[in-house]
Amino acid sequence: MTNNDMSSRLVKASQIAAQAAELALSYFNRRDGIQVSSKKVQDFVSQADVAVEQFIRAQLAKHFPHDGIIGEEMGGVLTDAACWVIDPIDGTSNFLRGSPLWGVSLGLVEHKKPVIGVVALPVLNEQFAAESGKGIFRNGQPFVRDGRFGDVRIVSLGDSSDDKLDEAAQFYQGLRAADWSVQCYRCTTVGMVFAAKGITDGHLQRRTTLWDIAGGAVLCQEAGLETVVSFGSENIRDLAVAAGTPGLMAIVRPLWDLQPR
Repeated sequence: MTNNDMSSRLVKASQIAAQAAELALSYFNRRDGIQVSSKKVQDFVSQADVAVEQFIRAQLAKHFPHDGIIGEEMGGVLTDAACWVIDPIDGTSNFLRGSPLWGVSLGLVEHKKPVIGVVALPVLNEQFAAESGKGIFRNGQPFVRDGRFGDVRIVSLGDSSDDKLDEAAQFYQGLRAADWSVQCYRCTTVGMVFAAKGITDGHLQRRTTLWDIAGGAVLCQEAGLETVVSFGSENIRDLAVAAGTPGLMAIVRPLWDLQPR
């Protein structure tokens, strides 16, 4: 990508993500032969996750040697300094089952705020990139969110094995009672990209992690959605995110006291 409206840092991050997406896709196309293990119930890690994260880490160390790095598979520590956050394959369950709904996510976080986001959806042949205050790009070209058919109300919900099921059910019921259709993609990255594209009115996730949202949050923000990221604690595994249109967020707030922290 060489678009003049993209900063050099965003261009390089986009190139790294594109190369990582090619690597991930090569594993996807031969996934019958890759090794898989389980971290906990319904939370899998594959040989592909590890290989893609190793590749991205090596590229970041080469091009941004002074920045920190956090990855889902190999960890890291969040500080106030610039820190790249990697989800090598978000939606590993989808990946393993052959669904196209998985992605490679790379975000830059400064002072606990995502400021650069790049998300590649390899099977769909799309990559979205954004930087705070500079708009959003699809496959290297400026992109404007599709706001048509706003009366067709659709929202995606993220889920987690750590969800409190009674609270999650009440939240779902509140959205349905307000006449919103609810979808679940089992991939936070896809949920946030689809919201940024305009396929849905937003993505809501009451329990998530920093690597799940570091790339997608910037895309949603720059697409014009109200985007709230909440750190429940200092734990980068304990976050919440809501990104949505004004109409959606007006429904969400009485159901969920989401406070940015």
